[in-house]
Amino acid sequence: MLMLQWASQYGFADFLNQLESLGFFQYILPFLLIFAVVYAVLTKIKVFEENKGASVVIAIAIGLLALQFDILPAFFQNIFPKFGIGLAILLIGLILAGAFISGYEKAYSWIFFGIGGLIFLIIIFISLADIQFAGSWWWTYFWDRYGAATVALIIVAATIVGIILATRKREG
Repeated sequence: MLMLQWASQYGFADFLNQLESLGFFQYILPFLLIFAVVYAVLTKIKVFEENKGASVVIAIAIGLLALQFDILPAFFQNIFPKFGIGLAILLIGLILAGAFISGYEKAYSWIFFGIGGLIFLIIIFISLADIQFAGSWWWTYFWDRYGAATVALIIVAATIVGIILATRKREG
């Protein structure tokens, strides 16, 4: 509650800038994300079923080790804004499809699943290239030369498959 009062008094942008200067976005949030995922996986696979403390210690250790160098924070700073853009594109497509197209929900769910997968791959490849991850020169080279053509080809193929599935369902 105190944080919200402070944020409203000084402005939300100032609040976010203060959090950024404390390293909240670069270290604390990535640590919490890695910790939560590792702990959830260890709990789910029940490696230390009788000793949850061991799962906590391992999750903390992996979370801290992941932050030892600035590779993970740089990757998170790079990928999550692109992820937001990808979600916005997918959301706009879903809204437009829902507004102008009725019926054939299953075919469209597969089409949007494919578009979401394509957006995911594009975001991953661009983000890995931006942080110069292993072999990133190849992805940058490929994307500069053939990226737009590849995306266009996949969209055309997905549209054709969607139309075939929709007409097959209507006929059958």
